[in-house]
Amino acid sequence: MVYALPKASNRKRSKGGSAMNDRLKFAAVAVLVGVTLAGVALAGPPFRAKPFEFDPDATGIVEAAWVPHEGLPDAGNANHALLLVKDGPTTTNASSGAVIQGVAGITLMELGFDVRSDGHCGAGAPRFNVTMSNDGLHFVGCAAGPVAGVLTDPQGNLWIRKRWDPVALLLTANPPITLLSGTVVRISIVFDEGTDQGQGFTHLDNIDINGVLIGKPGNAS
Repeated sequence: MVYALPKASNRKRSKGGSAMNDRLKFAAVAVLVGVTLAGVALAGPPFRAKPFEFDPDATGIVEAAWVPHEGLPDAGNANHALLLVKDGPTTTNASSGAVIQGVAGITLMELGFDVRSDGHCGAGAPRFNVTMSNDGLHFVGCAAGPVAGVLTDPQGNLWIRKRWDPVALLLTANPPITLLSGTVVRISIVFDEGTDQGQGFTHLDNIDINGVLIGKPGNAS
């Protein structure tokens, strides 16, 4: 005698087991995706631009500060701009600038800032000082930066958007920044060209680190 019922029962158990396995696999994938997305969300460093003034001889000619109502729109609706001043000769041992926080260990794919048209944008200042893990210090000067657009702030001022992609970093950084340069150790913005080179001040906004824009005090926004 042949019994078919146990075979049917086995098939049902097999289908049930398969469905259970599919649900478990789906749940595992969902958890993995959730963890991955959470990791991506947490991976973005809170980049900040902290102003500094270097004036060892107390000349009083430098100033660095985020100032409201002088820049492009930002998340706080205060329209901040980073004001950098050197109101004296370039030869004076003094500079203003900003240290970019949160960049250590990143792979550099883009740099930039918006510079207001009534201020200085020279070959040497404002500039990025970029230290890379494999080949040290690089200079990225304002004047050589490719223009990516022109903007107008709520106050009516014109801004020139400067952006360096990997090709521009290769062609205009001194020395060139390449894939062999490694990862970022530190980045700062330096303004040390004085009134003999230009206006003696500049306004910057939307400081760009790998597409993340810093447009106000505190975290990037």
